[in-house]
Amino acid sequence: MSLEIEQQCERITARSVDLVSADELKRALKAAEKEGRPLRVKYGADPSAPDIHLGHVVGLNKLRECQDLGHTVVFIIGDFTAMIGDPSGKSKTRPQLSREEVMANAKSYQEQVFQVLDRDRTEVRFNSEWFGPMNFEDVIRLSAHVTVAQMLQRDDFAKRHADNQPISLVEFLYPLVQAYDSVMVKADIELGGTDQLFNLLLGRELQKIYGQEPQVVLTLPLIEGLDGVQKMSKSLNNYVGVTDAPGDMFGKLMSVSDDLMWRYFTYVLCTTDGDIAALKAKHPREAKDELARRIVAWFHDESAARAASEEFAKVFSERQNPTDMPEIIIGADLASDGRIGLLKLLTTAGLASSNGEARRLVQQGGVRIDDEKVSDPRMTVTIKDGMILRAGKRGFARVRLK
Repeated sequence: MSLEIEQQCERITARSVDLVSADELKRALKAAEKEGRPLRVKYGADPSAPDIHLGHVVGLNKLRECQDLGHTVVFIIGDFTAMIGDPSGKSKTRPQLSREEVMANAKSYQEQVFQVLDRDRTEVRFNSEWFGPMNFEDVIRLSAHVTVAQMLQRDDFAKRHADNQPISLVEFLYPLVQAYDSVMVKADIELGGTDQLFNLLLGRELQKIYGQEPQVVLTLPLIEGLDGVQKMSKSLNNYVGVTDAPGDMFGKLMSVSDDLMWRYFTYVLCTTDGDIAALKAKHPREAKDELARRIVAWFHDESAARAASEEFAKVFSERQNPTDMPEIIIGADLASDGRIGLLKLLTTAGLASSNGEARRLVQQGGVRIDDEKVSDPRMTVTIKDGMILRAGKRGFARVRLK
């Protein structure tokens, strides 16, 4: 075995969690080298939301590393599976999407993933290509390859079954559908998060049944979102989207804990251990500023990153108001005799999504009017033209009286 293959193995498996198996990966690389072809590295994404976030970037980074080694990424957009709903790591069924929602999200995905991936080494496929033409007999024949006992080995299904929570037959079909994708694209390797391990291993089993070499399975860590607890997810509102405005992206990243910051350096920016050791010698505030600047510069540009850093320092370190902030117009239809309830003012300004959220912000001491903290959610506010309303760490609005 050549040194080059050993080095490829090290690069491909760096920062991974599960590998099935190291010997198979080496054999696949050796066979591809002998045949003069790239490996086919499969990655599937269901377009369940219009934007990707930094959690997705962990997988995209690994795919790009494979491309840089000369291999082909088969990026499967699960337009068919997104209409089923994958419950991986969840305790209930994910809402199903309409065809129109799925295709709109898929278009957005394609535009965003190429901020990381090499377009020339990416093969984009939609799994409706092979599932759309299937009839019911085809589905029955495919389903015959797995048993209910096999499906109940998957952790989230097992937990829901033990708790007497419903599991639909449609959900049982999801891992099988994902596994069949591997057969159709003849995947050599499949990447996914640790919550996808069962589905990826089922792909291996199905490939064997269809007379193919089983794919090598590689799982990657699921990075926590801004709360530092749950995995990054749009549904949990703890995400940093790659299309977030520079200031929003910077502010979100500055809010992560000092401990979580290093996971973002490792898995999002692929920072080496040596560079992280040097960063740890700095003050955490300085290191976090560098994290945020690097990520904003990646998905926007260097000037946007510098501006976001300066604006953040102005607002949070120097306690000045932001240079730009949204304005809301309060007219007689909202304010009686120039006065308005505090909760109504917060929701009208878009600083709270409901009276309940507004009340919590006030009770937690997170609301200020012209830099004066307000603590009574029942109070009414006398509107002054130009007054500054602040809610939480990053919510600002200038009030205009009509």
